[in-house]
Amino acid sequence: MFIQPHYPGYLFSAPRSFAALMEVYEDNYIALRRLCPRLPEAGVMHVSHPAGIPRLYLRVLEHTRYTSSLGLTYRFLGEDDGEVESPSLAVRVYHDARQAEVLFAPQGPAHTLSRHAYGLDDSASGALRMRWSANRFLNRWLHYCIAQGHAFTLAPDALADTLADDRD
Repeated sequence: MFIQPHYPGYLFSAPRSFAALMEVYEDNYIALRRLCPRLPEAGVMHVSHPAGIPRLYLRVLEHTRYTSSLGLTYRFLGEDDGEVESPSLAVRVYHDARQAEVLFAPQGPAHTLSRHAYGLDDSASGALRMRWSANRFLNRWLHYCIAQGHAFTLAPDALADTLADDRD
């Protein structure tokens, strides 16, 4: 006979709740650190380009003791021979909390992260849904990039030692 274990409700986060969003932030941090174990210096563009896979671009926009802001994107040739960045996300990394969240997402009509597509308003529940959608997208994209073989491995002399920053 199978006995169903009783788990207190506080051990599991309700889907799309604030607590579940914090778990996604933590998983984003872990995946981002797998993709880029050490962050490069601010302002330098780095490219990951496994054979036969679109190039992934990473730029550290800002780096402080406790946070870093990153730009992460693919670049494709557009119709007028210009480059199109898609998806293109800005991500804030909280080194002390070991979390990473999307700072903003494209808001145009062609993007899946559009506020209009979700019928969102400026209420707390609308903001939570938008953050949930954007960060869940980042989470899946990071895991996809890792599975495709992307990695930002940098020479030791070009690294910002964020592991030391984490311990301070």
